[in-house]
Amino acid sequence: MDTRAPSPLKPIVVNNNGAWCWFQDERALIDPATNTLLVGSVAAPEGPGGGERGGNIEVTTVNLATGQSHVHVLHERLEADDHNAPALLIRPDGHYVAMYAKHKTDNYSRWRVSTRPHDASGWEPEQHFDWTELADGRGATYSNLHALSAEGRVYNFVRAINDDPTLMISEDHGSTWIYGGKLFTRPKIGYVNGYTRYVSNGTDRIHLITTDHHPRDYNNSIYHGYVQDDALHDAEGYVVSKPVIGSRGINQTALTTIFEAGTTLDGDVLTHGWTTDLRQQGTELAAILTCRANDVNGPLQREQVLDVDDHRLLYARFDGTRWKLHPLAVAGPGLLPHEQDYTGLGAVDPNNLDCVYISAPVDPRTGATTPHYEIYRGVTADSGASWTWEAITEGSAVDNLRPMVIPGDPSVHAVCWFRGSMSSSQSYSTEIVLLL
Repeated sequence: MDTRAPSPLKPIVVNNNGAWCWFQDERALIDPATNTLLVGSVAAPEGPGGGERGGNIEVTTVNLATGQSHVHVLHERLEADDHNAPALLIRPDGHYVAMYAKHKTDNYSRWRVSTRPHDASGWEPEQHFDWTELADGRGATYSNLHALSAEGRVYNFVRAINDDPTLMISEDHGSTWIYGGKLFTRPKIGYVNGYTRYVSNGTDRIHLITTDHHPRDYNNSIYHGYVQDDALHDAEGYVVSKPVIGSRGINQTALTTIFEAGTTLDGDVLTHGWTTDLRQQGTELAAILTCRANDVNGPLQREQVLDVDDHRLLYARFDGTRWKLHPLAVAGPGLLPHEQDYTGLGAVDPNNLDCVYISAPVDPRTGATTPHYEIYRGVTADSGASWTWEAITEGSAVDNLRPMVIPGDPSVHAVCWFRGSMSSSQSYSTEIVLLL
Protein backbone atom coordinates (compact mmCIF):
# COMPACT_ATOMS: atom_id res chain seq x y z
CA MET A 1 0.00 0.00 0.00
CA ASP A 2 1.48 3.33 -1.08
CA THR A 3 0.14 6.70 -0.06
CA ARG A 4 1.40 10.16 -1.03
CA ALA A 5 0.97 13.00 1.42
CA PRO A 6 -1.57 15.72 0.61
CA SER A 7 -1.58 19.14 2.33
CA PRO A 8 0.78 19.45 5.35
CA LEU A 9 -1.99 19.75 7.94
CA LYS A 10 -4.25 16.96 6.71
CA PRO A 11 -3.65 13.51 8.19
CA ILE A 12 -2.78 10.76 5.74
CA VAL A 13 -3.72 7.10 6.01
CA VAL A 14 -0.56 5.02 6.37
CA ASN A 15 -2.13 1.67 7.27
CA ASN A 16 -5.78 0.87 6.51
CA ASN A 17 -6.13 -1.74 9.26
CA GLY A 18 -4.45 -1.41 12.63
CA ALA A 19 -4.55 -0.44 16.30
CA TRP A 20 -2.43 -0.62 19.45
CA CYS A 21 -2.75 -0.73 23.21
CA TRP A 22 -0.76 1.79 25.29
CA PHE A 23 1.49 -0.42 27.39
CA GLN A 24 4.07 -1.18 24.68
CA ASP A 25 6.88 1.20 23.72
CA GLU A 26 8.18 2.45 21.58
CA ARG A 27 5.21 1.62 19.38
CA ALA A 28 6.52 4.12 16.84
CA LEU A 29 9.91 5.66 16.06
CA ILE A 30 11.54 7.98 13.55
CA ASP A 31 14.81 6.76 12.04
CA PRO A 32 16.69 9.99 11.26
CA ALA A 33 19.25 8.12 9.16
CA THR A 34 16.62 7.55 6.46
CA ASN A 35 13.93 10.10 7.44
CA THR A 36 11.58 7.18 7.94
CA LEU A 37 8.81 6.66 10.46
CA LEU A 38 8.06 3.17 11.78
CA VAL A 39 4.82 2.33 13.58
CA GLY A 40 3.82 -1.07 14.96
CA SER A 41 0.23 -2.29 15.06
CA VAL A 42 -2.09 -5.29 14.94
CA ALA A 43 -4.60 -5.85 12.11
CA ALA A 44 -8.17 -6.97 12.89
CA PRO A 45 -10.44 -9.32 10.93
CA GLU A 46 -13.12 -6.60 10.85
CA GLY A 47 -10.87 -4.39 8.71
CA PRO A 48 -9.54 -4.63 5.15
CA GLY A 49 -8.10 -8.06 4.49
CA GLY A 50 -10.60 -9.77 6.81
CA GLY A 51 -9.71 -13.01 8.53
CA GLU A 52 -6.71 -13.60 6.26
CA ARG A 53 -5.11 -10.47 7.73
CA GLY A 54 -6.67 -10.40 11.20
CA GLY A 55 -4.03 -10.84 13.90
CA ASN A 56 -1.12 -9.83 11.68
CA ILE A 57 1.68 -8.15 13.65
CA GLU A 58 2.75 -5.32 11.36
CA VAL A 59 5.32 -2.55 11.05
CA THR A 60 4.40 0.30 8.74
CA THR A 61 7.21 2.44 7.31
CA VAL A 62 6.55 5.96 6.07
CA ASN A 63 8.96 7.99 3.96
CA LEU A 64 8.58 11.37 5.62
CA ALA A 65 9.79 13.24 2.54
CA THR A 66 7.18 11.76 0.21
CA GLY A 67 4.46 10.38 2.49
CA GLN A 68 4.74 6.97 0.84
CA SER A 69 4.02 4.09 3.21
CA HIS A 70 4.44 0.34 3.18
CA VAL A 71 3.16 -2.35 5.55
CA HIS A 72 5.54 -5.15 6.57
CA VAL A 73 4.23 -8.28 8.31
CA LEU A 74 6.26 -9.63 11.23
CA HIS A 75 3.95 -12.54 12.07
CA GLU A 76 0.86 -13.58 10.11
CA ARG A 77 -2.38 -14.08 12.06
CA LEU A 78 -0.73 -14.31 15.49
CA GLU A 79 -3.79 -13.06 17.38
CA ALA A 80 -6.32 -10.30 16.78
CA ASP A 81 -5.69 -8.20 19.89
CA ASP A 82 -4.34 -4.67 20.18
CA HIS A 83 -2.25 -5.70 23.22
CA ASN A 84 0.07 -7.57 20.85
CA ALA A 85 1.46 -4.48 19.11
CA PRO A 86 5.25 -4.67 18.73
CA ALA A 87 7.77 -2.53 20.58
CA LEU A 88 10.49 -1.17 18.30
CA LEU A 89 14.16 -0.34 18.83
CA ILE A 90 16.90 1.00 16.55
CA ARG A 91 20.23 -0.64 17.43
CA PRO A 92 23.57 1.20 17.25
CA ASP A 93 24.32 -0.70 14.03
CA GLY A 94 21.07 0.54 12.47
CA HIS A 95 19.25 -2.78 12.55
CA TYR A 96 15.71 -2.74 13.92
CA VAL A 97 14.43 -4.96 16.73
CA ALA A 98 10.72 -5.73 17.05
CA MET A 99 9.40 -7.49 20.17
CA TYR A 100 5.80 -8.67 20.66
CA ALA A 101 3.71 -11.05 22.77
CA LYS A 102 0.18 -12.38 22.84
CA HIS A 103 -2.38 -11.23 25.40
CA LYS A 104 -1.88 -13.90 28.09
CA THR A 105 -2.89 -16.66 25.67
CA ASP A 106 0.55 -18.24 25.43
CA ASN A 107 3.91 -18.05 27.20
CA TYR A 108 6.19 -16.48 24.61
CA SER A 109 7.87 -13.14 24.07
CA ARG A 110 8.76 -13.07 20.38
CA TRP A 111 11.28 -10.96 18.52
CA ARG A 112 12.78 -10.37 15.09
CA VAL A 113 15.78 -8.36 13.94
CA SER A 114 15.88 -6.66 10.54
CA THR A 115 18.29 -8.25 8.09
CA ARG A 116 19.67 -4.90 6.91
CA PRO A 117 20.34 -1.66 8.81
CA HIS A 118 17.70 1.09 8.49
CA ASP A 119 15.50 -1.20 6.41
CA ALA A 120 12.28 -2.87 7.58
CA SER A 121 11.63 -4.79 4.36
CA GLY A 122 13.38 -7.96 5.53
CA TRP A 123 13.63 -9.68 8.91
CA GLU A 124 15.57 -12.57 10.38
CA PRO A 125 13.51 -15.59 11.51
CA GLU A 126 11.36 -15.08 14.57
CA GLN A 127 12.83 -16.15 17.92
CA HIS A 128 11.03 -16.57 21.20
CA PHE A 129 11.59 -16.56 24.95
CA ASP A 130 9.55 -19.21 26.79
CA TRP A 131 8.00 -18.05 30.08
CA THR A 132 6.21 -21.36 30.79
CA GLU A 133 8.22 -22.53 33.78
CA LEU A 134 8.92 -19.06 35.16
CA ALA A 135 5.32 -17.86 34.88
CA ASP A 136 3.68 -21.16 35.77
CA GLY A 137 1.94 -21.15 32.38
CA ARG A 138 -0.03 -17.96 33.06
CA GLY A 139 1.05 -16.22 29.87
CA ALA A 140 2.96 -13.11 28.89
CA THR A 141 1.73 -9.71 27.70
CA TYR A 142 3.32 -6.47 26.45
CA SER A 143 6.80 -5.51 25.33
CA ASN A 144 8.82 -2.41 26.23
CA LEU A 145 12.32 -2.05 24.79
CA HIS A 146 14.85 0.32 26.36
CA ALA A 147 18.58 0.40 25.63
CA LEU A 148 21.13 1.93 28.03
CA SER A 149 24.36 2.71 26.21
CA ALA A 150 26.39 3.12 29.41
CA GLU A 151 25.61 -0.50 30.25
CA GLY A 152 25.63 -1.90 26.73
CA ARG A 153 22.39 -3.59 27.72
CA VAL A 154 18.81 -3.66 26.39
CA TYR A 155 15.84 -4.24 28.69
CA ASN A 156 12.46 -5.64 27.73
CA PHE A 157 9.74 -5.09 30.33
CA VAL A 158 6.97 -7.68 30.14
CA ARG A 159 3.88 -8.52 32.18
CA ALA A 160 4.57 -12.13 33.09
CA ILE A 161 5.28 -13.90 36.41
CA ASN A 162 2.25 -13.47 38.71
CA ASP A 163 1.15 -10.83 36.17
CA ASP A 164 3.86 -8.60 37.64
CA PRO A 165 6.14 -6.17 35.76
CA THR A 166 8.99 -8.51 34.81
CA LEU A 167 12.11 -8.05 32.72
CA MET A 168 14.29 -9.67 30.12
CA ILE A 169 17.79 -8.44 29.33
CA SER A 170 20.02 -8.61 26.27
CA GLU A 171 23.77 -8.11 26.22
CA ASP A 172 24.00 -8.16 22.39
CA HIS A 173 21.61 -5.37 21.39
CA GLY A 174 18.53 -7.56 21.20
CA SER A 175 19.80 -10.56 19.27
CA THR A 176 19.43 -12.90 22.27
CA TRP A 177 17.64 -12.56 25.61
CA ILE A 178 17.72 -14.00 29.13
CA TYR A 179 15.44 -13.66 32.14
CA GLY A 180 16.27 -10.57 34.20
CA GLY A 181 14.08 -10.69 37.31
CA LYS A 182 11.03 -8.75 38.50
CA LEU A 183 10.48 -5.11 39.33
CA PHE A 184 7.40 -5.44 41.54
CA THR A 185 5.31 -8.10 43.16
CA ARG A 186 2.51 -8.36 45.72
CA PRO A 187 -0.56 -10.56 46.25
CA LYS A 188 -2.66 -10.22 43.13
CA ILE A 189 -6.06 -8.53 43.40
CA GLY A 190 -8.31 -9.13 40.43
CA TYR A 191 -6.79 -9.29 36.97
CA VAL A 192 -3.14 -8.18 37.16
CA ASN A 193 -0.50 -6.40 39.23
CA GLY A 194 0.67 -2.96 38.18
CA TYR A 195 0.28 -1.17 34.85
CA THR A 196 3.66 0.39 34.13
CA ARG A 197 4.87 2.99 31.65
CA TYR A 198 8.58 3.49 31.00
CA VAL A 199 10.85 6.15 29.50
CA SER A 200 14.62 6.07 29.09
CA ASN A 201 17.33 8.66 28.59
CA GLY A 202 19.07 6.05 26.43
CA THR A 203 22.23 6.28 28.51
CA ASP A 204 21.96 5.17 32.12
CA ARG A 205 18.44 5.56 33.51
CA ILE A 206 14.92 4.21 32.91
CA HIS A 207 12.08 6.07 34.63
CA LEU A 208 8.73 4.40 35.28
CA ILE A 209 5.28 5.09 36.65
CA THR A 210 3.04 2.26 37.82
CA THR A 211 -0.30 1.46 39.45
CA ASP A 212 -1.29 -0.99 42.19
CA HIS A 213 -3.57 -3.23 40.09
CA HIS A 214 -6.25 -2.80 37.39
CA PRO A 215 -8.55 0.17 38.10
CA ARG A 216 -11.68 -1.95 37.78
CA ASP A 217 -10.39 -4.15 40.63
CA TYR A 218 -8.69 -1.63 42.88
CA ASN A 219 -8.71 2.06 43.74
CA ASN A 220 -5.24 2.69 42.31
CA SER A 221 -2.68 5.23 43.34
CA ILE A 222 0.26 5.86 40.97
CA TYR A 223 3.96 5.67 41.85
CA HIS A 224 7.24 6.85 40.28
CA GLY A 225 10.77 5.53 40.43
CA TYR A 226 13.72 4.79 38.19
CA VAL A 227 16.22 2.04 37.39
CA GLN A 228 19.91 2.99 37.39
CA ASP A 229 23.13 1.13 38.24
CA ASP A 230 21.19 -2.11 38.81
CA ALA A 231 19.10 -0.46 41.53
CA LEU A 232 15.52 0.75 41.79
CA HIS A 233 15.24 4.28 43.19
CA ASP A 234 12.35 6.46 44.33
CA ALA A 235 11.90 9.96 42.90
CA GLU A 236 14.31 11.49 45.44
CA GLY A 237 17.05 9.08 44.45
CA TYR A 238 16.92 6.76 47.44
CA VAL A 239 17.60 3.10 46.62
CA VAL A 240 14.52 1.02 47.44
CA SER A 241 15.72 -2.25 45.88
CA LYS A 242 19.11 -3.57 44.77
CA PRO A 243 19.97 -5.45 42.66
CA VAL A 244 17.27 -5.17 40.01
CA ILE A 245 18.62 -7.96 37.83
CA GLY A 246 17.59 -11.21 39.47
CA SER A 247 15.27 -9.50 41.95
CA ARG A 248 12.09 -11.22 43.14
CA GLY A 249 10.39 -7.82 43.08
CA ILE A 250 9.19 -5.38 45.73
CA ASN A 251 5.89 -3.68 46.55
CA GLN A 252 5.54 -0.61 44.33
CA THR A 253 4.32 1.43 47.29
CA ALA A 254 8.02 1.79 48.21
CA LEU A 255 8.30 4.28 45.35
CA THR A 256 7.19 7.93 45.33
CA THR A 257 3.43 8.50 45.13
CA ILE A 258 2.54 10.99 42.39
CA PHE A 259 -1.23 10.40 42.45
CA GLU A 260 -2.98 9.29 45.62
CA ALA A 261 -6.40 7.72 45.30
CA GLY A 262 -8.95 10.11 46.80
CA THR A 263 -7.05 13.25 45.82
CA THR A 264 -9.24 16.33 45.41
CA LEU A 265 -8.48 18.73 42.52
CA ASP A 266 -10.72 21.69 41.71
CA GLY A 267 -13.44 20.23 43.94
CA ASP A 268 -13.47 16.79 42.27
CA VAL A 269 -12.59 13.63 44.17
CA LEU A 270 -10.33 11.56 41.92
CA THR A 271 -9.95 7.80 42.21
CA HIS A 272 -8.94 4.64 40.30
CA GLY A 273 -5.81 6.02 38.64
CA TRP A 274 -4.27 4.57 35.48
CA THR A 275 -1.00 5.29 33.70
CA THR A 276 -1.26 6.74 30.19
CA ASP A 277 2.01 8.33 29.03
CA LEU A 278 5.45 9.29 30.35
CA ARG A 279 8.12 11.42 28.66
CA GLN A 280 11.44 12.95 29.64
CA GLN A 281 13.51 16.01 28.71
CA GLY A 282 16.74 16.40 30.61
CA THR A 283 15.95 15.98 34.30
CA GLU A 284 12.26 16.83 33.84
CA LEU A 285 9.41 14.38 33.32
CA ALA A 286 5.80 14.79 32.24
CA ALA A 287 3.08 12.17 32.60
CA ILE A 288 -0.56 11.88 31.57
CA LEU A 289 -2.75 9.91 33.96
CA THR A 290 -6.41 8.93 33.82
CA CYS A 291 -8.81 8.56 36.72
CA ARG A 292 -12.45 8.64 37.73
CA ALA A 293 -14.07 11.79 39.06
CA ASN A 294 -16.57 11.62 41.93
CA ASP A 295 -17.17 7.88 41.66
CA VAL A 296 -20.02 7.22 44.10
CA ASN A 297 -19.38 3.50 44.39
CA GLY A 298 -16.19 3.66 46.40
CA PRO A 299 -14.22 0.39 46.42
CA LEU A 300 -15.14 -1.70 43.41
CA GLN A 301 -17.03 -4.94 43.56
CA ARG A 302 -17.59 -6.75 40.29
CA GLU A 303 -21.33 -7.19 40.91
CA GLN A 304 -21.90 -3.47 41.42
CA VAL A 305 -23.44 -1.20 38.82
CA LEU A 306 -20.53 1.08 38.06
CA ASP A 307 -20.69 4.85 38.07
CA VAL A 308 -17.94 5.51 35.52
CA ASP A 309 -19.43 8.20 33.31
CA ASP A 310 -16.89 10.88 34.22
CA HIS A 311 -13.18 10.27 33.65
CA ARG A 312 -10.42 12.85 33.79
CA LEU A 313 -7.03 13.28 32.21
CA LEU A 314 -4.40 14.62 34.58
CA TYR A 315 -1.02 16.16 33.81
CA ALA A 316 1.84 15.46 36.22
CA ARG A 317 5.15 17.33 35.97
CA PHE A 318 8.44 16.48 37.67
CA ASP A 319 11.00 19.28 37.78
CA GLY A 320 13.83 16.99 38.84
CA THR A 321 12.98 17.39 42.51
CA ARG A 322 9.25 17.01 43.03
CA TRP A 323 6.01 16.25 41.22
CA LYS A 324 3.08 18.62 40.69
CA LEU A 325 -0.32 17.33 39.60
CA HIS A 326 -2.79 19.37 37.52
CA PRO A 327 -6.17 18.78 35.87
CA LEU A 328 -5.76 18.43 32.10
CA ALA A 329 -9.13 17.66 30.49
CA VAL A 330 -12.44 15.86 30.83
CA ALA A 331 -12.13 12.42 29.24
CA GLY A 332 -15.83 11.47 29.17
CA PRO A 333 -17.44 8.12 30.02
CA GLY A 334 -15.74 4.75 29.65
CA LEU A 335 -14.85 4.05 26.03
CA LEU A 336 -16.12 0.46 26.12
CA PRO A 337 -18.97 -0.96 28.23
CA HIS A 338 -16.86 -3.86 29.52
CA GLU A 339 -13.72 -1.74 30.02
CA GLN A 340 -15.11 1.00 32.20
CA ASP A 341 -11.77 2.81 32.64
CA TYR A 342 -10.75 2.94 28.98
CA THR A 343 -10.59 6.46 27.56
CA GLY A 344 -9.36 7.99 24.30
CA LEU A 345 -6.01 8.60 26.06
CA GLY A 346 -3.38 11.25 25.44
CA ALA A 347 0.32 11.73 24.67
CA VAL A 348 3.07 14.10 25.75
CA ASP A 349 5.32 15.52 23.03
CA PRO A 350 8.73 13.90 23.74
CA ASN A 351 10.48 16.99 22.35
CA ASN A 352 8.35 19.54 24.24
CA LEU A 353 6.85 18.59 27.59
CA ASP A 354 4.65 21.70 27.43
CA CYS A 355 2.68 20.19 24.55
CA VAL A 356 0.17 17.31 24.67
CA TYR A 357 -2.34 15.64 22.35
CA ILE A 358 -5.50 14.09 23.72
CA SER A 359 -8.47 12.10 22.43
CA ALA A 360 -11.78 13.01 24.03
CA PRO A 361 -15.54 13.18 23.34
CA VAL A 362 -15.62 16.53 25.16
CA ASP A 363 -14.17 19.70 23.62
CA PRO A 364 -11.66 21.06 26.18
CA ARG A 365 -12.19 24.58 24.83
CA THR A 366 -15.94 24.69 25.53
CA GLY A 367 -16.89 21.63 27.57
CA ALA A 368 -19.35 20.62 24.82
CA THR A 369 -19.88 16.93 24.12
CA THR A 370 -19.05 15.80 20.59
CA PRO A 371 -20.59 12.86 18.67
CA HIS A 372 -17.18 11.18 18.33
CA TYR A 373 -13.77 11.27 19.98
CA GLU A 374 -11.69 14.09 18.50
CA ILE A 375 -7.98 14.93 18.75
CA TYR A 376 -6.94 18.16 20.49
CA ARG A 377 -3.56 19.79 20.98
CA GLY A 378 -2.85 21.49 24.29
CA VAL A 379 -0.03 23.89 25.14
CA THR A 380 0.94 25.15 28.60
CA ALA A 381 3.14 28.10 29.54
CA ASP A 382 3.15 27.33 33.29
CA SER A 383 4.16 23.66 33.51
CA GLY A 384 0.59 22.39 33.34
CA ALA A 385 -1.33 24.78 35.60
CA SER A 386 -3.30 26.11 32.60
CA TRP A 387 -3.78 25.07 28.98
CA THR A 388 -4.58 26.55 25.59
CA TRP A 389 -6.32 24.15 23.21
CA GLU A 390 -6.83 23.77 19.49
CA ALA A 391 -8.76 21.10 17.60
CA ILE A 392 -6.73 18.82 15.34
CA THR A 393 -9.86 16.99 14.16
CA GLU A 394 -13.44 18.31 14.13
CA GLY A 395 -16.81 17.00 12.98
CA SER A 396 -15.47 13.48 12.51
CA ALA A 397 -17.73 10.66 11.35
CA VAL A 398 -15.76 8.11 13.44
CA ASP A 399 -13.74 8.05 16.66
CA ASN A 400 -10.12 9.25 16.75
CA LEU A 401 -8.23 7.33 19.44
CA ARG A 402 -4.90 6.85 21.25
CA PRO A 403 -2.63 9.54 19.80
CA MET A 404 1.17 9.19 19.88
CA VAL A 405 3.80 11.87 19.28
CA ILE A 406 6.64 10.02 17.64
CA PRO A 407 10.16 10.23 19.11
CA GLY A 408 13.46 9.74 17.35
CA ASP A 409 14.12 13.03 15.55
CA PRO A 410 13.53 16.36 17.33
CA SER A 411 13.37 18.18 14.00
CA VAL A 412 10.28 16.22 12.90
CA HIS A 413 6.88 16.71 14.53
CA ALA A 414 4.80 13.63 13.73
CA VAL A 415 1.55 12.56 15.40
CA CYS A 416 -0.15 9.19 14.81
CA TRP A 417 -3.52 7.89 15.95
CA PHE A 418 -6.08 5.41 14.71
CA ARG A 419 -9.64 6.21 13.69
CA GLY A 420 -12.75 4.14 13.12
CA SER A 421 -14.87 1.98 15.40
CA MET A 422 -13.75 -0.18 18.31
CA SER A 423 -15.96 -2.55 20.28
CA SER A 424 -13.17 -4.34 22.18
CA SER A 425 -9.42 -4.82 22.21
CA GLN A 426 -10.02 -7.84 19.96
CA SER A 427 -12.57 -6.28 17.62
CA TYR A 428 -12.06 -3.02 15.75
CA SER A 429 -12.24 -1.51 12.31
CA THR A 430 -9.67 1.27 12.41
CA GLU A 431 -7.06 2.83 10.16
CA ILE A 432 -3.80 4.45 11.22
CA VAL A 433 -3.29 8.07 10.26
CA LEU A 434 -0.26 10.36 10.41
CA LEU A 435 -0.15 14.13 10.80
CA LEU A 436 3.08 15.96 9.98
